[in-house]
Amino acid sequence: MDLVFRDAEVVDGSGGPSYRADVAIDGGRIAAIVKEGAAAGCQRPTARRVVDAEGLALSPGFVDMHAHSDLALLRDPDHSAKAAQGVTLEVLGQDGLSYAPVDDRTLGEVRRAVSGWNGGAPGDTSVDLDWRTVGEYLDRLDGAHGGRGIAVNAAYLVPQGTVRMYAVGWEDRPATGPELDRMRRLVAEGLEQGAVGMSSGLTYTPGMYAPDAELTELCRVVAAYGGYYCPHHRSYGAGALRAYEEMVALTREAGCALHLAHATMNFGVNKGRAPELLALLDEALAGGADITLDTYPYTPGSTTLVAVLPSWAGEGGPEAVLARLRDEGTADRIRHHLEVVGSDGCHGVPVEWDTIEIAGVGDPGLAGFVGRRLDGWATARRLLLDDRLGTTILQHVGHEENVRAIMRHRVHTGGSDGILQGLKPHPRAYGTFPEYLGRYVRELGVLSLEECVAHLTSRPAARLRLPDRGLVKEGYVADLVLFDPVTVAAGATYDSPRTLPVGIPHVLVDGRFVVEDGRRTDVLAGRSIRRTPLSG
Repeated sequence: MDLVFRDAEVVDGSGGPSYRADVAIDGGRIAAIVKEGAAAGCQRPTARRVVDAEGLALSPGFVDMHAHSDLALLRDPDHSAKAAQGVTLEVLGQDGLSYAPVDDRTLGEVRRAVSGWNGGAPGDTSVDLDWRTVGEYLDRLDGAHGGRGIAVNAAYLVPQGTVRMYAVGWEDRPATGPELDRMRRLVAEGLEQGAVGMSSGLTYTPGMYAPDAELTELCRVVAAYGGYYCPHHRSYGAGALRAYEEMVALTREAGCALHLAHATMNFGVNKGRAPELLALLDEALAGGADITLDTYPYTPGSTTLVAVLPSWAGEGGPEAVLARLRDEGTADRIRHHLEVVGSDGCHGVPVEWDTIEIAGVGDPGLAGFVGRRLDGWATARRLLLDDRLGTTILQHVGHEENVRAIMRHRVHTGGSDGILQGLKPHPRAYGTFPEYLGRYVRELGVLSLEECVAHLTSRPAARLRLPDRGLVKEGYVADLVLFDPVTVAAGATYDSPRTLPVGIPHVLVDGRFVVEDGRRTDVLAGRSIRRTPLSG
């Protein structure tokens, strides 16, 4: 054998009780599991290397169901933000906005629109964005860093907002028949080339301009390929429950599996209302709906500052937004929608400026704003203009009781929603998975260790239809994490958000150490994980 973990406490991802065993790895797969007290005559496995795992838990690698590492994996071979947490697979293409499929026009527009999430604004040469199709992007991940690959595995969702940008543009109107046909083709091509489903950002332009009938038609395409729909739905605030109901009904009509992105209930209007969401989901599940969701274990959200503007202000694209902000009359109308009406970009809730903290800026000359709370529209407008829409924010609008209630649900999975850009990003980017294990398992007892590991491993693997990942099981790919359940904890805080976790000494991707003795190795074992074709 290549490797044996000796005397590990195996938390196998099934949700069942842990057990003590030797786990042998050979050729990138789990070759043997010999439990303590095995029948006489069953020899303990031997290997070229034996790791003493006494007192440590061995689990499947964690799956980040909502990641914004679309360019980071290509820019940074180290990628310790995720590798050090024990993440062995990330799902990219989130919130309806990413970099494939595109043409030359669309690529420039999407780069500007999501530079706050991913960097890569026009003029940024740190990554050569030379692909145009989903397949070409996945190939680029496989051949990254001189052909060596990427730090962890990655799956991709076709981004509906980018598709609409490509076929329709930035106009707030239903697609024409030919435009809808083109969107159907783009989604189908992306799925054929390996995407695992489709995402939407229905509080982000231009994806939010799509009516339900249009989304339903695209979900029919997703369903035909066995993928799933992952919407950031139309409201996490004033209309949250209606927005959840809309997604459940829409996917039921399309016959499509549904995965609710960063599913929570935020803002003052939703304090303590998580049980209403869970009752809605339970009713749908009892009726045969195929639903999962992901959350991160923190109360603040994070997005771009431009995202809170009303949708009409985004029509026409980034340059049109900047022109509206420069015009005094239009800017005052935007302010009125934000502060009085309740902007749809701010989830239908009048903005409370002091809940918004600046997390990052595109222009280094504006770094003095990072870490500050906004004091009103004048400062927000100045930042949007001076930073050319590149500002990222934290929104302190969540509720701990909602976070805890939702993470207990049987269809829950983990997703960091980690934005890696900015001087002061949300600590969820570096801390989500050890935060679950350290705070919510060990300190608070919200979940048992076995339950939590299942939420972070086998459950997302099942949603992604991965036949040989997500469990510690013979024959499965050796994407594994060895951690200390007594000490594992997130190092990342709001003041020091890029601090790495503790208590995770070893992480393997495809049987190779990407983290060894608590240090990131130079191994790049990650590859694109492509949609498993439907049988028959």
